[in-house]
Amino acid sequence: MATGMTTDEERGERILEVFGTAFGELLAADPAAFRVKFRKMAASAFAFYRGTACLYYADLADAKDSGPFLDERTSRVWIHGDLHAENFGTYLDANGRLIFNVNDFDEAYVGPFTWDLQRFAASIALIGYSKALADDVISGLVRSYATAYRERIRALAQGEAVPSLALDSAQGPLLEALRHARSQTRVALLDSMTEIRAWDRRFTEGGGAVDLDGGTREKVLRAFEAYLDTLPETSRINPESHRVKDVVGRRGVGIGSAGLPSYNILLEGHTDALENDVVIYMKQGQTPAVSRHVTDAAVRDYFRHEGHRAVISQRALQAHADPYLGWTELDGVGQLVAEVSPYAVDLDWSDIDDPEQIEAVVADLGRATAGMHAAADDESGHSLVPFSTEDAIDAAIARDEEGFTESLVEFAHSYGARARADHQIFVDLFRNGRIPGL
Repeated sequence: MATGMTTDEERGERILEVFGTAFGELLAADPAAFRVKFRKMAASAFAFYRGTACLYYADLADAKDSGPFLDERTSRVWIHGDLHAENFGTYLDANGRLIFNVNDFDEAYVGPFTWDLQRFAASIALIGYSKALADDVISGLVRSYATAYRERIRALAQGEAVPSLALDSAQGPLLEALRHARSQTRVALLDSMTEIRAWDRRFTEGGGAVDLDGGTREKVLRAFEAYLDTLPETSRINPESHRVKDVVGRRGVGIGSAGLPSYNILLEGHTDALENDVVIYMKQGQTPAVSRHVTDAAVRDYFRHEGHRAVISQRALQAHADPYLGWTELDGVGQLVAEVSPYAVDLDWSDIDDPEQIEAVVADLGRATAGMHAAADDESGHSLVPFSTEDAIDAAIARDEEGFTESLVEFAHSYGARARADHQIFVDLFRNGRIPGL
C-alpha cells in the first residue's frame, strides 16, 4: 500500500503526530510505562507493528481507497481491530471446552472486514521476513490464508456446520497450544499470585501488585458491584461465587496496555474449596484505533463507554465468551472486566519455521478469522449489524475471487515494507529523544 512519497523526516513527523493523538494523554500520565512499551516495540519490526494499530489505520485513512470488496454491508461488520498473527490462542469457553481462536478484543469495533484481513496479511509478511523467507514464499502464505478464509466464509454462507479448532480437530502448533493449555491448572495460577493467610487466600505482595488505600479500594468494590449486573443470567446463579476476598492494583506496561490502570480481584469461586477461587481483572477501556476513522454516528453512539464497547464487541465476535466478561465504570471511566484464566495460551511463533508448517498454521488462522466474522451478525442479538455477515462477505468476494486474494498479497508486501521502514524511523526518534514527553 502506498502512503505517499515522503522522506524519512516527513514520515517521522507523521508518526509523531499519530502517536500524539493515540498515546498523548496516557503517555503524559505515565511516561515510565511508555518507555517500557517503546523499548519493547524497538526490539523488532513486528513488535513495532503490534503496538501501532493507530498508525495502520491512519495510513488506511490517508490512502482513501475503499477497495472493490466494500459496500454498504461489508463496510459495517464487527471486526477485531488489531488482527495480527500473534492475536490467536486458547481459551476455555463457557461450555468448558478448550478452543483455539482469535483472542484479545480490546480494539474491536464495527468497520470494513478487509481492514482485519489486510492487517493480518501484513503481519505474515513481517514474520516471513524475520524468518528470511523469500517474497514468493510469503506470497504463498498470504494466498493460503486468503483461500482458507474465502472457503470457510462460503461454507458458512451455505449453512454448513464447521468444526471449531479444539483438541479433537486441531493439529500442529495449534494442537500443541491446546495441549499446553490443558496441562495448566487453576491451582498453579492461584499459587503464582496468592498465598494462604489466616486460612484463606490473599494476594501476595510484590510481583507488580500495588496495595490500595481505603478510598480506592471502596471505589473498586462499588464498581465491581455494578459489574455484576452486566453478567449473563447464567453467570449469576450462585451469588456466593462472586464474594470478594481481596483486591490489588496493577499498572500495565506491555505493548498494548501501557499506562492503563487496572485491578485484580480475588473471588470465592463456585465452592468453599480454596483451589476454586477465581481471579478477575478490571482495566480501563481504551479508545480503539479504528474508531478514529469510522465516522458513523450510529456506531459511535451505540456504546456507553469503552468498557461497554470492548465487552459487547467481544461477545459479538467470540462464540461462548468468558462467563466473567462484563463492564463497569470507575471514576466515570469505562472498565472491562474478565477472568485471569489459567487456560489462555498464545500461539508461539518462535519455533514455527518450516514454510509448510507455517502455511498450515495460517490456513487455520484464515478459517478462524472467517468464523469470527461470521459469528457477529443478525443472530448475535446486536442491532448494529442486522444482516448475515457471511452472506454479505461471500457475495462481495464472489465478484472477483482472484482479485480478492491478490489484493491481500500486494498489501502484505507493500505495508510490510512500510512497517519495516517505519520501525527504523521510530527507533531513531526514540533513541534520539524526539518523542515528546519521554
